[in-house]
Amino acid sequence: MNLPESSRLQLTPDLNICRVLNGMWQVSGAHGRIDRKAAIQNMFNYMDAGFTTWDLADHYGPAEDLIGEFRHQLVATRGEAALSNLQAFTKWCQDQPK
Repeated sequence: MNLPESSRLQLTPDLNICRVLNGMWQVSGAHGRIDRKAAIQNMFNYMDAGFTTWDLADHYGPAEDLIGEFRHQLVATRGEAALSNLQAFTKWCQDQPK
């Protein structure tokens, strides 16, 4: 099933997101072992169905690592242009040099 065009929201001139975000709280650690290969395959399945927007939060354990590997595999299998359809929101902040 692919989502209809009405499932998209134009937030800014250069930011168009899916109205339903894929929350990655399930990978925060409290829900059991994560099969990384299966998780990334599921991310491809969601993306192909039109669910292109991901909520990573800073306390969702390996969410940033998973989206990073997903992005790497997306580029490797579908090319750099495929990233234009992917949105990932996080609050991750590096330590600032002193």
